[in-house]
Amino acid sequence: MHGGDEVSAIVFDLGSHSCRSGYAGEDQPKSVFPSAVGSAESLGANTDKEAKKPGQAEVAKVRKLYAGVQALGYRRDHMEVLPAMKGGLVADWDVVESLWDHAFRDRLLIDPKEHPMLIAEPSFNTQQHREKMVELMFERYDVPALFLAKNAVLTSFASGRATSLVVDCGGGSVILGSVAAVHDGYVLQKAVVRSPIGGEVLTDCLQRTLEAKGIIIRPRFSFKRKEIRLGEYELIPLDPPNTTDSYYAYAQRAIVADIKESICRVPDSAFDDGQIIEVGADRFKISDILFNPTIIQTIPGMENFSTEAGTTFYGLPQMVIESINKCDVDLRRELFNSVMLAGGTAAMHQMKERLEKDLMEEAPPAARVKVLASGNALERRFSVWIGGSILASMGSFQQMWFSKAEYEEHGPTYVQRKCP
Repeated sequence: MHGGDEVSAIVFDLGSHSCRSGYAGEDQPKSVFPSAVGSAESLGANTDKEAKKPGQAEVAKVRKLYAGVQALGYRRDHMEVLPAMKGGLVADWDVVESLWDHAFRDRLLIDPKEHPMLIAEPSFNTQQHREKMVELMFERYDVPALFLAKNAVLTSFASGRATSLVVDCGGGSVILGSVAAVHDGYVLQKAVVRSPIGGEVLTDCLQRTLEAKGIIIRPRFSFKRKEIRLGEYELIPLDPPNTTDSYYAYAQRAIVADIKESICRVPDSAFDDGQIIEVGADRFKISDILFNPTIIQTIPGMENFSTEAGTTFYGLPQMVIESINKCDVDLRRELFNSVMLAGGTAAMHQMKERLEKDLMEEAPPAARVKVLASGNALERRFSVWIGGSILASMGSFQQMWFSKAEYEEHGPTYVQRKCP
């Protein structure tokens, strides 16, 4: 019985910043860890006997992937950091498999053959990516059944609504924000609006702003403290050899992301403070980029961001209105009244209040604007996973699973019918 008393379904949400996994029916994920891995090459046995030449040693370079908070937190010589996602879609399937392995075997301690899987996916996921995911789950992990559910739909379920306008502002290093209209449990694909400005761009902006002020971001492995007299310490720089640029940058960004999440807040109105010289003012300026993207051109080193992104982008209020205007006229009133905030960046102070204020100024006079967001920052951050947990544990959902038998009969393309 999938998702019933005998066996619990597993809910997996792979985001650009972190992976969240746990049991359906629970109120928060059991495991959260970065959606990037460390990659280091080591020497191993060469199993390719035919390729061996006379006098050639029987060794070959083997790539080892390190997944999880502790594995990534430990600096290794020549270790690169590889992200699983790029632009909101899977960029490296080997990395994804490594993350799934870590979740199943090291964090949840389960055999995936025994549990149906509900997997969250972006609203703009491609057919090719969906079929690849299905193929891996059935062929490599031999799961009994699965279901692919859109992030926006799951966020809507988490709030107890079947129709809403979901504003998904990703976490610490998500590189895009998206707005999607959900009606009766389905994403209206024509109304999906995307922006390259999300959590990762804000982290970039904050890091460049701090560096322009002469503030050096030092990863923990790059210095040690020495007590020179009682209660007084001196920082001694360390330069571990063979540290890759990608690992150093990853460690720096983790610190900047912590600073951003601790101090940044959305200003009550459009930010304009002349010449900014203190970090205190920057905590408003960085956040306001979500509402007024032209500010990004005032950040040192980010002047050409719009040109490099190759697209015109708008602030969150304009994205919401554009998405709603792409929907049928009779749906618009309900969507204006059900704007859902989700994602790690959405947990910033004053985000809900500012978005509601700006929408009221720009929406049609007859529209009743209401922005909804959980008062609990964790619930906002995990809203997609929580929606999946609710959906996969509902009795009426059990007939929706895409089973292994159906996969063997129809192949991976059948996912388009089973998981629209």
